[in-house]
Amino acid sequence: MTKKVFKTGLISALALAASMGMAQAKSDIVVAMQLEPPHLDPTSAAAGAIDSVLYSNVFEGLTRFGSDGSVNPGLAASWEISEDGTVYTFHLNEGVKFHDGSAMDAEDVKFSLDRARAEDSANAQKALFKGITDVTVVDPMTVKVTLDGPNGNFLFNMAWGDAVIVAPESIENIKTNPVGTGAFKFTNWVQGDKIDLEKNADYWGTPAKLDKVTFKFISDPTAAFAAVMAEDVNAFVGFPAPENLPQFEADARFQVLVGSTEGETILSTNNKMPPFDNVKVREAVAHAIDRQAIIDGAMFGYGTPIGTHFAPHNPDYVDLTGMSAYDPDLSKKLLAEAGFPDGFKTTLKLPPPSYARRGGEIIAAQLRAVGIETEISNLEWAQWLEQVFRGKDFGLTIVSHTEPFDIGIYARPDYYFQYDNPAFQQLMTDLNATTDPAKRSEILKEAQTMIAKDYVNGYLFELAFPTVANAKIKGLWKDAPTQATDLTAVYWED
Repeated sequence: MTKKVFKTGLISALALAASMGMAQAKSDIVVAMQLEPPHLDPTSAAAGAIDSVLYSNVFEGLTRFGSDGSVNPGLAASWEISEDGTVYTFHLNEGVKFHDGSAMDAEDVKFSLDRARAEDSANAQKALFKGITDVTVVDPMTVKVTLDGPNGNFLFNMAWGDAVIVAPESIENIKTNPVGTGAFKFTNWVQGDKIDLEKNADYWGTPAKLDKVTFKFISDPTAAFAAVMAEDVNAFVGFPAPENLPQFEADARFQVLVGSTEGETILSTNNKMPPFDNVKVREAVAHAIDRQAIIDGAMFGYGTPIGTHFAPHNPDYVDLTGMSAYDPDLSKKLLAEAGFPDGFKTTLKLPPPSYARRGGEIIAAQLRAVGIETEISNLEWAQWLEQVFRGKDFGLTIVSHTEPFDIGIYARPDYYFQYDNPAFQQLMTDLNATTDPAKRSEILKEAQTMIAKDYVNGYLFELAFPTVANAKIKGLWKDAPTQATDLTAVYWED
């Protein structure tokens, strides 16, 4: 009888161990992406792939972006802003430790911000810190940041991956051994292949649900398709072959998330080059464009139509697509009113991405239908930067602006599309001086509407962000308000 009981107990124990093993297996994940980071320091390079792996997972800032683009508390639990908008007092979360076990405190915040804004700083987004005149440690859990003037974007700026908090002790080896405060720790990097992270058992906030994360780097679209289909990877963020997405959508093993990015894809117009210095001509161009035909033809149907330079997933977005609806008859009428009843000729200079090359052919045909003939030039990036971006030698071009919250470029008259509107420039000045969320929202909506009414550019679509994943994975970001693969809330469904 005793042996029988022992055997039953052994079987139960083995069953329990097996079930625990299965649970453990479901706490690991392999996530693939196209680009591998050049190194692992988000505070000294512009490469978005660094943030794609490390943002929020390993490194954290005073504030952080949410999946909807909102700015939320990060290492700072709360803050106060002085009445004149120039002093931010941050109260840090208690009990935060770096992955090496050392405490994170106000001295580390001061070090990080002073390092980022230093004269010899290698930070790729040094402009984010330009207005900081002083960083003062009030006490271990409180830091005061003084600005040279009000800046309503300051909390937003502190959420960038370039503004994460690092420890002085880790700087020497940060490019190969990143030490942060996030829910995951860096453990291994096999260059050309993968990066491994593991759960931070001492995380100060809500712990990660996954025990281990592996990022795999697969640049070739054909190999990407094969890896996902064979289930060698559990998810592929920013899947590079949109033509294959319908096949995954039809397979019950997978889920396909098609979200939005910060990439406003536009038919950029040289506002100082005749005849585009005439708003009626620019409006005619806008009404000659069939956005959906471009999305279907160049992006296999993936992309969100936009009517202004703002991301549709942003809470302050205004849908203004109706102002530039496809209407070739109206386009011809406007051209005649502008003095071009027979149309005109211009240049269309295209950079390498497929959205530009494929989209350019479609747009050229649409413009031809209303009398505008385009001379297409296919340029490499270096040529495009030299001729279009710096030289301003173009009539039209197609490019996606992937920087987050970059409507402020329309306040720069010397920017390549050369829009010079003092009223818009004043709006951006007012925005920077405003900290009240409701007032900032009003200004942003007015700004979006102003550039739409001025038909500064032909607003096409927001670049899609397709993710293919195992159907049982939950918590992945659909949209990409910043270049990040935040896995802190990802888990496997039973």
